[in-house]
Amino acid sequence: MEGEEMALRIAEKAAEVTNDLKIPYVFKGSYRKANRSRIDSFTGIGDEKALKILRKVSETFDIPTITDIHSASEAAMAAEYVDILQIPAFLCRQTDILVAAAKTGKVVNIKKGQFLAPEAMIFAINKVRDSGNDQVMVTERGTTFGYQDLIVDYRGIPVMQKMNVPVVLDITHSLQQPNQATGVTGGKPELIETIAKAGISVGCDGIFLETHFDPANAKSDGANMLHLDHLKSLLTKLSMLRRTVLNLHSDYNISSPRA
Repeated sequence: MEGEEMALRIAEKAAEVTNDLKIPYVFKGSYRKANRSRIDSFTGIGDEKALKILRKVSETFDIPTITDIHSASEAAMAAEYVDILQIPAFLCRQTDILVAAAKTGKVVNIKKGQFLAPEAMIFAINKVRDSGNDQVMVTERGTTFGYQDLIVDYRGIPVMQKMNVPVVLDITHSLQQPNQATGVTGGKPELIETIAKAGISVGCDGIFLETHFDPANAKSDGANMLHLDHLKSLLTKLSMLRRTVLNLHSDYNISSPRA
């Protein structure tokens, strides 16, 4: 969250596009970026200020919102402002944060760690369920490939869907190039459409996508963002592909991705 004007501008455009295409839309914003490579990297505008902007986005455009939490103590605070609590990938095994998120009663989205096999996500999911909350989803965001790259193993999507949870594909984080010598994460935004099409083709339940009207000057993750001007074109293509995939499964009477 860089500020109110930035958030409302992006949310307005994204809501317009998704409404036209009849795509369910959730607005994501981090009230704080706790995982930064360098101590001088931008981390936020203040937790409460950013959370209030998230609430304003939700009320203005009548859309649900989601944000990351970084410790168990933050769960209750964030839950007062958003509909979904997200567990960052690096924290997906942390029992206390999963339990705290679950106990808020909010939907919990667990991002799969870059270091974790898809099969191992059942243990994180069960920590939420065993805490009395069945509202859980998971997000694939790529797997560490060497020191400075990630790769998406699409086999993990159906593996995790068998755990009876929605599985979202995080397109833009999967294209990050972490651990750069400059201390600023790189990325390959030219492959956004490729990763997205592949994810839709194998039947993911949703996509996670970072977008900005000025990626080159975004304060976080700009190197792997989609320009806001390209959002409608991409989502239109993905919607057409989704319908094609569903129709093919129906025509050939084979197991269909979930609508």
